[in-house]
Amino acid sequence: MSPTNTTDSRPSDTGTAYETLRVPVAGGELTALRWPAEHPGAPTVVALHGITANALSWARVAHHLRGRVTLVAPDLRGRAGSNGIEGPYGIGAHADDVVALLDALGPERAVVTGHSMGAFVAALAAARHPARVASLVLVDGGIGFPAPAGLAGDELITAVIGPAMRRLSMTFPDREAYRSFWQAHPAFTAVWSPWVDAYIQRDLEGEEPALRSSCRIDAVRTDGVQLFDPEVLGAVRRLDCPAELLWAERGLMDEPQGLYDEERLRSAGVAGVVPIRVTGTNHYTILVADAGAQAVAGRIVAATERPVPPGR
Repeated sequence: MSPTNTTDSRPSDTGTAYETLRVPVAGGELTALRWPAEHPGAPTVVALHGITANALSWARVAHHLRGRVTLVAPDLRGRAGSNGIEGPYGIGAHADDVVALLDALGPERAVVTGHSMGAFVAALAAARHPARVASLVLVDGGIGFPAPAGLAGDELITAVIGPAMRRLSMTFPDREAYRSFWQAHPAFTAVWSPWVDAYIQRDLEGEEPALRSSCRIDAVRTDGVQLFDPEVLGAVRRLDCPAELLWAERGLMDEPQGLYDEERLRSAGVAGVVPIRVTGTNHYTILVADAGAQAVAGRIVAATERPVPPGR
């Protein structure tokens, strides 16, 4: 099945050309951005964003892929171009959308990569649908830990994602105000660029002076709680494909302690996932800054070149 339509073939604000696709999924149409490969027959890679992000978070990775693969990044349901989908939400719903996207695009199986929450979606899609996922590239996510004691609901999600949750209930008088909000974020202070600006501006909807994030707060709440669901946490232990975890040294607020370190990864005991530290990056810059995006692109290309094991 082909996408229902293809529109808006254009360069992004950074000059990397992409197309916009609409793909039917349960509850509506999923919007996805596609950066085409330079040569017919090149592999397709599906790229999944974080819990309050959008497809343009992958633009700088697409730039460094330089047409060696076709990269398809959906706006996950409840965000940006896909925020009209009423539901259901949840990590499992996103995993089902990955399969629907593959059905629309054509490949029997593909490399799937995901950042932050998107890495958990990628792992669950691979665990539930092993015949459709050839390999995984998890980016600072996918291996989880039990929920902090004493926290639930919005408090739990805010503890995990910080100011990214708070902004969902805020309004902004204009785009410059939204830009200033993000420029003050410690993770972005030193790495602001047209790539980052295009990504954060894609999030806005509404009219001045009451612009707001396009993320549906009910979707974020459902997804955030499900990050601690036993099936989601256990997905990386049920994989039938090669998998790597690219982990950032620093955290969501650029703090020295990131989501992962050698000790935490050893204690997690996930033997089937190869950990690779990406030095000099935090949770966001591993994807949107030049060095991080280049490292991610390199591992994506390597994953597409990996032979498929017999019987898969």
